[in-house]
Amino acid sequence: MELEDTRQWVGRTELGRDVATASVLARLAATLDHEEPPWVRDVLPPLGHWLFFQTQTTQSGIGVDGHPRRGGFLPPIELPRRMWAAGGLTFHLPIPVGVPLTRRSSIAEVTPKTGKSGRLVFVKVRHVISTPGGPAVTEVQEIVYRDKAAAHTAAQAPEEMPANPAWSRTIIPDPVLLFRYSALTFNAHRIHYDRPYATETEGYPGLVVHGPLTATLLVDLFLRHNPQATVTAFRFRARRPLFDGRRLTLCGAPRASGADLWAVDDGGEVAMTAEIET
Repeated sequence: MELEDTRQWVGRTELGRDVATASVLARLAATLDHEEPPWVRDVLPPLGHWLFFQTQTTQSGIGVDGHPRRGGFLPPIELPRRMWAAGGLTFHLPIPVGVPLTRRSSIAEVTPKTGKSGRLVFVKVRHVISTPGGPAVTEVQEIVYRDKAAAHTAAQAPEEMPANPAWSRTIIPDPVLLFRYSALTFNAHRIHYDRPYATETEGYPGLVVHGPLTATLLVDLFLRHNPQATVTAFRFRARRPLFDGRRLTLCGAPRASGADLWAVDDGGEVAMTAEIET
């Protein structure tokens, strides 16, 4: 399908159903290295809904990269690399553990572009997650499809590191952490756990850290220092990929009604920026 034709997918919708289960949240807490997590008990933490509504594609429906085969709800864009580039979320109501959830998703935009790194297609997806009490989360997810040659190229030019952090935490993402997060989110994309595929087929220097995992770690940093805060909005953008075995520094600084957050790679470059509102 020609890239211009993928705009026909704008307006396509999908409805998902799930239940906010405590066992999944317990596994998230363990993955984030908490015995007692810094969020309200029996309520989903910010971004906790990402653990639900996973696409249960049959094994025969999985492509060579581990993603579901192209087509279906998302447009069948043939560019070989797909990444979660950015997102914006508004939290309207708390989501109690145990309640049924619905997610209504719609394709908001499909935008082909040509950049320095080759052909790109940006797809914006709008999700509304609801409980029996009404809409709880509104989310706009931005997915970018790329040419193979751009697989290890930063999504944008490196940024200057923001002001000195008030909070920071340094970790080294290892294959076990990446595997556990893939398992939590039922994510079979091979770049996160299959080193020969990631390095030899896709050309990365190592296993790729999930963008949503980095965003979750940034929110977790904020909650470690502000356990009583009620998060009302969160926005993030990936700037460059992160890889296993390399130092990742999570940083944050408070501002009026929230905080600025950013992740820095082992070379001192900003890999993700985010804003949180309370």
